[in-house]
Amino acid sequence: MKKRYTDVVGPVKQIPPTRGSLSNMYRNLTALFLLTLAACSPPNRGENSAICGITMLAAGARVMDQITLPHMALTEPPEALHEGIVPARVVGYGTTAAVTSLADDGSVTVTYLGEGFPSRPGFGAALVDDSSEVLRGILIWDADPPPADYPRIGTITNASTTMPLIGVSVYWPSVTSDRCPLFAELDTIAQ
Repeated sequence: MKKRYTDVVGPVKQIPPTRGSLSNMYRNLTALFLLTLAACSPPNRGENSAICGITMLAAGARVMDQITLPHMALTEPPEALHEGIVPARVVGYGTTAAVTSLADDGSVTVTYLGEGFPSRPGFGAALVDDSSEVLRGILIWDADPPPADYPRIGTITNASTTMPLIGVSVYWPSVTSDRCPLFAELDTIAQ
């Protein structure tokens, strides 16, 4: 008679998955589904179409997952933020321009020029493509910022509110698609 594995080692104890791991799995599957749906939708619907809006919310959730990984945090601002104009958007709003400048201490100040800038709490994240190390834009949330020990690279402000700015490296294909880009090109915003 052959012995089964359980006869040799005893009964196998099943370890239930933690709530967080299931939550992250469902969030990742939802983001993947929505990005796939966006990739299969008709082209040229614009970033403010319904499908792109839903996809943008999923992308925001995916970026929030990346923020929780300490090795993805940037400790200094990317060079593209030293001075210039970059695409930025508040989650749920369209892309607009933001003006950046570098302070003497090496931190960055970003002035957001669009609608929907949240009052406190909130924060901005400079998103850098992890493969090309190119700054893709700044995403702004009306949520509690990461803990105080998370590296800050500067501040983001509008006429009345200033919030922390962090930098995060992201797997870019997981948060954007050709048909529903996370950030519209700045030269097409005025059109």
